[in-house]
Amino acid sequence: MKLITIIIQIIILHIFLYLGAGIKHFIHIPVPASMIGLILLFAALMLKIIKLEWIEKGGNWLLAELLLFFIPSAVGIVNYDEILSLQGIKALLLIGVSTFIVMGATAFTAEKIFNKKRSEAS
Repeated sequence: MKLITIIIQIIILHIFLYLGAGIKHFIHIPVPASMIGLILLFAALMLKIIKLEWIEKGGNWLLAELLLFFIPSAVGIVNYDEILSLQGIKALLLIGVSTFIVMGATAFTAEKIFNKKRSEAS
């Protein structure tokens, strides 16, 4: 039963992805369809159209398995010798630095939200 629940929740998440793709198809804006879908999902959650419980388990499963989605890309990189050149090292350094910046910004934002919620609860 838990597996069926997770599958249904992932389908709900995919519906928002496809809604984003449909909007992108009709309104040609320079934003990926997945981001449009996320914005729609966020709006649906904020407007209480969708309850968090309806997608929580599916979203948690997708996050837990996220690394598996990157394995084909990581294996494909091995085919490119340019990665070992100076330009490739610069690119890897840029990716590493930008990853740490994103992680830091995410941690900072999460901490601010957590502290705000904690102070509101007091």
